[in-house]
Amino acid sequence: QVQLVESGGGSVQAGGSLRLSCAASGYNSMSYCMGWFRQAPGMEREGVVIIDSAGSPSYADSVKGRFTISRDNAKNTLYLEMNSLKPEDTAMYYCASSPVRWHCPRGSLAYPYWGQGTQVTVSS
Repeated sequence: QVQLVESGGGSVQAGGSLRLSCAASGYNSMSYCMGWFRQAPGMEREGVVIIDSAGSPSYADSVKGRFTISRDNAKNTLYLEMNSLKPEDTAMYYCASSPVRWHCPRGSLAYPYWGQGTQVTVSS
């Protein structure tokens, strides 16, 4: 049974930083496409960044240069370093995994495994 557990969310002021973690269990998620998605109230879930099995990331334009995805294969954990946070980054952040290794899908519907989410709130 695949389990993804996020942590690290919180409340920060604009310009601040947070580091999210996603601990995976049940299968070797690090060998497949994984991603961070976010959903603000009243908005659709959107992709923030995805990473393929080789570690190649693809960022949304809105977070390029500010967010960095990484992973620790030994710990089966995915990370999202978020810097220069803006109020518009406020959302519930989710970790997701897909049974695809390459050409990672960008849409959330292609990811069958999800964590429970962690809230990020950025105040101005």
